[in-house]
Amino acid sequence: METVDHLTDWFRSPLGQELLQQEEPCIQRMLEGVFGYYLLQIGLPIHFARAVAASPIRSRILVPPHACPQALGPQILAHPEALPIKTDSIDAIFLPHTLDFTEDPHQVLREADRVLIPEGRIILLGFNNLSLWGFRRWIPSQRRQMPWCGAFLSAFRVCDWLSLLGFAIEQRENLMFRPPWRRTFPRAQLPLLESLGSRFWSPFGGVYAIRAVKRVSTLTPLRPAWMKRRRFLPGGAVKPTTREAEHG
Repeated sequence: METVDHLTDWFRSPLGQELLQQEEPCIQRMLEGVFGYYLLQIGLPIHFARAVAASPIRSRILVPPHACPQALGPQILAHPEALPIKTDSIDAIFLPHTLDFTEDPHQVLREADRVLIPEGRIILLGFNNLSLWGFRRWIPSQRRQMPWCGAFLSAFRVCDWLSLLGFAIEQRENLMFRPPWRRTFPRAQLPLLESLGSRFWSPFGGVYAIRAVKRVSTLTPLRPAWMKRRRFLPGGAVKPTTREAEHG
């Protein structure tokens, strides 16, 4: 969990601040229309507070890597792979880059599925492996630096994992089409680059955001054979039984 603390520090850097300026309104959009009592946020406890506060959900519960006095709201110290939370009790879960910095992202999603109520929402942010941001991870001098030391995943893989768990994808957005080098483009051209990227190479944004809903399949019980009604003849009369025929 030490890398999560380092990610918090990285968000204070100029590049991290630029990313946060795009992620916060994106999360606020995805939280619109998500109702309930409890939203569970795993990781980055001092970030996204304004976006979550603007949502219709009443209470925000944090799962930080360690106690964070600066964060507002109740906190639970736990591993995201094993949450001490009752099954089917949370209305929405927010995973801000949680899958990028965990040893077992599959188990994190399984735990999210367990604690979510039916029709509950999961909202997550992740660094996209299929982007220039993902390419920077393969530069030897960058592999131990934040955030390039994370295990970047593609949005396609994450959506596939969610589908296997029974989630239905509701929204997906891609952000940060600018290269992850501050001096690559003049600052005045960055808005144009973001606009062109969202239109023409959307799957290759540096960060993806996904909102999915937990679907629970319902089984329609079959009527037992002994409960079937007696068959009606074309004329509408009930077919007589053997005893009734003998009596006649």
